[in-house]
Amino acid sequence: MANMNNLTTLIKRLEAATSRLEDMVPSISDPSASTSGLASLPESGLTAPGADIHGGPGTPQQQPMAPLPPAIDDFDALINGDVKTFVNMSEEIGGLVAEQSAAVLRAFAAERKFLIVTTKAKKPDIQSPVYMEVLKELQSTLGFVNDIREANRASPLFNHLTAVSEGINVLIWVANETKPVDLITEMLSSAQFWGNRVIQEYKEKDQTHVQWVQTFYRIFKSLAGYVKQHYPSGLTWNPNGIDPLQATEEVNNPEQSSAKPPPLRTPAGSPPPPPPLPSFNNPPPPQPMPPNGISNSRSSADMGAVFDEISRGESVTSKLRKVDPSSQTHKNPSLRTGSAVPSGPIRSDSSSSRGKSPIPGKKPKPESMRTKKPPKKELEGNKWLIENYDTHSGMLEIPAQISHSILISRCARTTIRVLGKANAISLDNCSQVSLVIDSLVSAVDVIKSPKFELQVLGMLPTIMLDQVDGAAIYLGRESLGTEVFTSKCTGVNLNLPPLDGDNGENGEEGDYVERALPEQIKTVIRDGVIISEIVEHAG
Repeated sequence: MANMNNLTTLIKRLEAATSRLEDMVPSISDPSASTSGLASLPESGLTAPGADIHGGPGTPQQQPMAPLPPAIDDFDALINGDVKTFVNMSEEIGGLVAEQSAAVLRAFAAERKFLIVTTKAKKPDIQSPVYMEVLKELQSTLGFVNDIREANRASPLFNHLTAVSEGINVLIWVANETKPVDLITEMLSSAQFWGNRVIQEYKEKDQTHVQWVQTFYRIFKSLAGYVKQHYPSGLTWNPNGIDPLQATEEVNNPEQSSAKPPPLRTPAGSPPPPPPLPSFNNPPPPQPMPPNGISNSRSSADMGAVFDEISRGESVTSKLRKVDPSSQTHKNPSLRTGSAVPSGPIRSDSSSSRGKSPIPGKKPKPESMRTKKPPKKELEGNKWLIENYDTHSGMLEIPAQISHSILISRCARTTIRVLGKANAISLDNCSQVSLVIDSLVSAVDVIKSPKFELQVLGMLPTIMLDQVDGAAIYLGRESLGTEVFTSKCTGVNLNLPPLDGDNGENGEEGDYVERALPEQIKTVIRDGVIISEIVEHAG
């Protein structure tokens, strides 16, 4: 009987222990369980399999994530705001614009990593290879944005690609140690030169492209405000930080750095590592450039290698091939007679695969060195073409009709007489040309024709002068209502006929009165309105 009582007591104790064990299971599997449940584990002497409440190997403890500095938080806001909006607008346009915008997003992500490094590391020497290594990823992404433009020069969206390629260099503000905001303003001007072309081209066709440009401009304004707030006098580093290369490694590999066992904390211990970097929608790695483009490995190469080569001094030229004395022109004058340079063996590692640079355009020859073309006087349809007359003897007469337009170009020291009433006359790139006309329906248009003379015998509604240096215009009594428009002109004089009844001696008609057209304009602002007035000289 006693054995039965002992067995019953044992069963009750086992049931009680099992009940307590079941109560402990939620606190082991649920991290959000109350601390009272966890605290009861030692009292019962039971632990879950593989678990260690004291931080043993069974349950590795995760280090708390340190909050990001305000400068990084604000930069994240800029990326998730204006930069993401620009990327979304680019995806609406699609094609190369969308591809390049993805590279822009990766460039901002690379700069974010660089900014985090500056909060963790001491400032290296800006000329050292360490500094170039820290900037390596940012330089690579900037080069890829430019490669897309260079490989697609024939694209109809070339202005879009160039605007972004010129503007993305704004991210190098981190290398400006004095006035980074001024650099941002300068880069915005470079981008606007091409962006305004896009606006001009698409403002009547597709407003999506116009909004795309304006969205790109907002990135510069937001970035300027960000730099003014956090880095008004240039980028700052952590004077008590770690080595820059170590900080770069930690930022690029946050998983490895967080997997390491945490060091023993002391009063002077370092703070916990920052949280992992966001992926920004996991942008794909840069795609290889097309065969006819610029190689990605060359254009995106680390500039640190260039500075390393330069710093070697004379060792840089140690591998250069010396020119044989027989091929030196200063020792063999006979080689100077030939224009071809003897070709040597082509090295396999040469830059022969590099795309050819465009040939610079030839400068126009001076007028005195140009080949003179024969004079031309032809009527093609309703248009007279008068060209290449120089020091023509006598007067060149043109029989005109009311439907005829007359184009006079590249003539010099020639007098031209237009007989009859024509429609319009245009002079372009002429010198010392005298023109006598009867009447015109519309206007005389003179462009870049110095020392020009015009005499109007009948009626002329309008005279337009553009970049004319020295002109004498004689109007008749029927053409006193002529309107004269000038732009960038100097030395223009109007000769007006005498008024009725103004006769000279012996009853003859009086002389012409010369009046100069104004060249100096004074502009003032009155009540917010711009008012321009002619400058008058009294004395």
